Amino acid sequence: MAGLGELEKAVMDQLWSTDEPQTVRQVHEALAARRELAYTTVMTVLQRLAKKNLVVQQRDDRAHRYAPVHTRDELVASLMVDALQQADEVGSRRAALVHFVEQVGKDEAAALRDALAKLEATETARNPSEDENTASDDNGVAPPQ
Repeated sequence: MAGLGELEKAVMDQLWSTDEPQTVRQVHEALAARRELAYTTVMTVLQRLAKKNLVVQQRDDRAHRYAPVHTRDELVASLMVDALQQADEVGSRRAALVHFVEQVGKDEAAALRDALAKLEATETARNPSEDENTASDDNGVAPPQ
């Protein structure tokens, strides 16, 4: 998923601001209140976002209504994964992750730790290791049965 331009971000922000799909006119009116913008420009941006599979287009009588395909958080996560995949090698990806983590604040770092702990707990619950299922002596060797 490619990055978004300034106007695409503004359109997506408007779509995320409500739970209901919006017409081109509704999006245009909301954005035009803050900046000078042609109706056709908004229509073109929405059509391009639909081609990028970022919004879904629904027919409603004579007008189309648009709704975001992903939540803001899902889109940001996808953009982050895309950026990470730009690194060619595993070592480069690890270095990119380290640089990313070094740049986040304490709250974001805590959220990352929590997410990793939950992921690890989920993986452990799905795939318990054989060591946990087998009794062993102090050497870590399972007793003969």
